[in-house]
Amino acid sequence: MRTPERLWPVTAVPLLLFVLITWQVMADGPLLRVDERVSRALVHPDRFSAALSDLGNVQVAVPVLAVAIGLVLWLGRRDGADRWWLPPVAAAVLMALVPAIVVPLKAWTDRPGTPVMPWAGGFYPSGHTATAAVAYGAATLILLPWLVTALARRLLVAGCAVVNLGVGFGLIRRGYHWPLDVVASWCLCFVLLFALWVFLSRSTRRSSSGTPSWRTGPS
Repeated sequence: MRTPERLWPVTAVPLLLFVLITWQVMADGPLLRVDERVSRALVHPDRFSAALSDLGNVQVAVPVLAVAIGLVLWLGRRDGADRWWLPPVAAAVLMALVPAIVVPLKAWTDRPGTPVMPWAGGFYPSGHTATAAVAYGAATLILLPWLVTALARRLLVAGCAVVNLGVGFGLIRRGYHWPLDVVASWCLCFVLLFALWVFLSRSTRRSSSGTPSWRTGPS
């Protein structure tokens, strides 16, 4: 079984895709024409799409991560896990990095919004998508080791994926973002979450054998 560090090449595809989309946004390239046609075909504002997009609000996603952080802190301290504070702190730091990365990108690209939105710049990449991806993704990563069964872990990962797909669909359907705004954020956050997974896996290997593993669950 390959270690997480040897899996870094899997991040090449999302990174290259993110660079390609960003280049097209900055150059007003032909990919944006396709993006606009897809948006026109998908946009249909309704309450359901608005509710889905709201799951990417900071006021919703960040408290979910905060609850996960609090739970993992409590479980780690209760069980005397080695460096029990490290995974929650790492998740919190990653969440704090999201605006530090996304906001400058928005200012740099200054992409206008869809016709549904009043004209303004700074729609690329999608901040709601990034907030949801990192908040729910980081919560999933730090909770996984504490789930006893493989089924429970699969359900948690599947639930995280479904929620994030729902957020992306809601943002596009409601017209809050172009499809490429959402896809680019997913690409960026995949790399960020992969880095968190590698970090947590390394810290686990350096800890005692009684500490939950990010690959196998609680010992």
